[in-house]
Amino acid sequence: MNTLLKYLLILFFAHAAMAQNGVQFEEIGFEQAIAKSRTARKPVFYMIYATWCPHCEKMRQQVFTDPKIGAYFNSHFINVLVDGEQGEGPELRKKFGVKAFPGLLFIDEQGTLLYSLNGEFKVDDLLAEAANAMVPEKQLPYLKAAFDADPSNAEKCLAYLITLRKGSDRKALSPAAHKYLATQSDSQLPSTINWRIIANAVTDINSREFQYVLSHQEQFAAVASPARVQRKIGNIVTELLEPYVASLDSLGYKSKRQIVKSMRLQKADSLVFSYDLMLAEHTNNWAAYRKAAEEGVEKYVWGNQKIIKEIANTYLQHLADTERLSYAIKWVKHALELMDSYDGNIILSKLYLKVNDRSNAITYARKAKELTRNLGWNSQEADALFKELNIN
Repeated sequence: MNTLLKYLLILFFAHAAMAQNGVQFEEIGFEQAIAKSRTARKPVFYMIYATWCPHCEKMRQQVFTDPKIGAYFNSHFINVLVDGEQGEGPELRKKFGVKAFPGLLFIDEQGTLLYSLNGEFKVDDLLAEAANAMVPEKQLPYLKAAFDADPSNAEKCLAYLITLRKGSDRKALSPAAHKYLATQSDSQLPSTINWRIIANAVTDINSREFQYVLSHQEQFAAVASPARVQRKIGNIVTELLEPYVASLDSLGYKSKRQIVKSMRLQKADSLVFSYDLMLAEHTNNWAAYRKAAEEGVEKYVWGNQKIIKEIANTYLQHLADTERLSYAIKWVKHALELMDSYDGNIILSKLYLKVNDRSNAITYARKAKELTRNLGWNSQEADALFKELNIN
């Protein structure tokens, strides 16, 4: 066997072994990864994961072990695995704007971000995105430079935003969107492409563009749809209020809440109602919870038996005043009118028991038990109620 043939066979089997084993990740520092990138003349691929993230684990076990993924990534990239919460992980997340796990980054030998993704991908979808990351015209630096050179060009703006959105949250898109939209007059805003830019990248509730959407909803509905316009309103309210609820910042929430309420829209008010309840529950502010519930249940969720039961159950768990519990009783009876349910009858029986109405408590406990018999369900909770009520 001649030397060339031996060499080709060695390369073939080495490549096959690498592919069979999936992606060959290294756990090395950023500077070392960049140095290897320069030497090998190929980009760095980073998977930034969290130990608690099920999507990360699924990709490590099912996607990065795939032979096709292994063959492509091992031949095209220096592959690096980083715990996003340990060591260099937090710094890398901040540097490259990783807001969700897993963060998937493609970085050149100068340390410049070429392309980024977040979330879980299937094998073929990840291969397609990795191929995109190797095409200069599809990379972030090229798309940004093209847009910056022609900021009034809607197509270039949208192309940059679509690629940026793959690995960034909506707020990261906002500066480019506003740079383009500043070149558009109010009357030019309601177009199909401008709507796509607004819908994907405008996050400031006080911005000229969003305020124009609010005051010209029919025009934007004509180029998008009424449902999409309402969804945008919901998204921008959610993006404004949710961080304050998540951080339990009652003062910050109160100031932003006023902005949303000033919109005077049913959709916005309904979201405020939900966030009012959530924040009050998470901060154990039961006075605020009952105030929000008693003002809003019939106004915003009267047709949703599931949410009504959840609110009533919260009353059952945390409130003792008979007058307050009477609201919950009224709500659950309405929920049962919308749809008879085992859990609704259980909640109502417990509410009646809590206000010392034994007769009605027995009635709804029996209804719950009857439903378990008819449907073949576990009757453990109903049995416990029967025992507490001393009935059989």
